[in-house]
Amino acid sequence: MPPKAWSKKRERQYDHIKEGLTERGEPTGKAEEIAARTVNKERARAGESKQASRTSVRDISSARRGGLRSHSGAAGRTKAQLYNEAKQKGIVGRSTMTKAQLERAVNR
Repeated sequence: MPPKAWSKKRERQYDHIKEGLTERGEPTGKAEEIAARTVNKERARAGESKQASRTSVRDISSARRGGLRSHSGAAGRTKAQLYNEAKQKGIVGRSTMTKAQLERAVNR
């Protein structure tokens, strides 16, 4: 559940991130934690929070980092993400596949 101090925009952002993570196979608790951390980091970057760590303000933004990982190539999806997608699609033999094999199987 998002904190009451968040704006409507941040609540929508939280729901969107949480929903996306649960669709990819993350447990609900972990999805909530990641979504809350992401929204809090974005609030810090925008100057909406009372305190902000140096890392939150100066580091690469969450959206940019996610965008870099979402495409294929060297910075593409992780093996765990590919495995979860293969699991959802019911691909047999996924536990013994390499990352490259998982990528090919998921993209079929």
